[in-house]
Amino acid sequence: MYKIVLLPGDGIGNEVTASAVEIIKTVSKYFNVEIQLEEHLIGGSSYDKYGTPITDETLSACYNSDAVFLGAVGGFKWDNLPHQLKPEAALLKLRKALGLFANIRPAKIYRPLLDSSTLKKEVLENVDFIVLRELTSGIYFGEPRMFDDMHGLNTMIYHKEEVERIAKIAFKIARERNKKVTSVDKANVLEVSQFWRNVVHQVHKEFEDVQLSDMYVDNAAMQIVRNPKQFDVILTSNLFGDILSDIAGMITGSLGMLPSASLGTKYSLYEPVHGSAPDIAGQNKANPLAAIASVAMMFDYSFGLKSAANLINEAISKSLEENFRTTDIYSKGCQLVSTNEMTKSVIEKFEELFHSQAIGVFTL
Repeated sequence: MYKIVLLPGDGIGNEVTASAVEIIKTVSKYFNVEIQLEEHLIGGSSYDKYGTPITDETLSACYNSDAVFLGAVGGFKWDNLPHQLKPEAALLKLRKALGLFANIRPAKIYRPLLDSSTLKKEVLENVDFIVLRELTSGIYFGEPRMFDDMHGLNTMIYHKEEVERIAKIAFKIARERNKKVTSVDKANVLEVSQFWRNVVHQVHKEFEDVQLSDMYVDNAAMQIVRNPKQFDVILTSNLFGDILSDIAGMITGSLGMLPSASLGTKYSLYEPVHGSAPDIAGQNKANPLAAIASVAMMFDYSFGLKSAANLINEAISKSLEENFRTTDIYSKGCQLVSTNEMTKSVIEKFEELFHSQAIGVFTL
């Protein structure tokens, strides 16, 4: 039995989490896996009820889980709150508390969506890379930090063990892919980036079968949209990873297509990369595919059910091949569908794929 804590959050987070739950229940049914779901508030919804974006009770539930699924947090409603009470503060606290130091964000093009991006088709074909972002250190957590009427200050700091552990994960992931890591930094002007580069190269000595190259972050941003096929695993720091993974949204045509996994030594959290999109919240317009793909990552990384993960991803592709599109990825000639309709389509394709593969195995 696996226990999953659900943190729907704010805005469309509630809608895409509902889609994720439907997929989780479908996998549970067909793979005979018992799953316990427990829901808690986070972000603005938690602040409205408890006066804090994340409670100790919610943190405790996450500590006692096998995986956490997060929808999205934030919205205009809470923009003027003090920094420590903003919905986004809950994310930083949750990542730090659970030790989620490795953020994995795949950037993969589904063939039916080749025309959905503003990038040329020939640039996008067969693109499949991962942005591996260090998540619990760097400038987002460095001290001192402050601002007043005259100054603003943040500290970007990395310790050796923090760079070592994320670098090791990058090389291990690359070994299972195309054995190529691109470490992204700004070593030409930042001492912390030169330190990052030095440590990554030290770790690389343990993984000499994997190719390592360095790239400045400004060039990496350009190369992602110029020639994304050159990348396999992009390894980078917290700030740069935040920016580059969003740029990678251009690959898929929409942030609504980007899943993510945040892993630590003990805990794991899965979430779509998109925000809470308060402008379309409650309208059944949100794209659930990033949330659904995040569930696929959960079954793969946390539960070891790679076959289930593969079926989910294939079901997403089949739905897109039949030209189902939510608003964010809609193009002329396709069928515009709601959040619920897209979710239903993926579940139907999952069931069809499961039965066809089961029949094939039985026949053999």
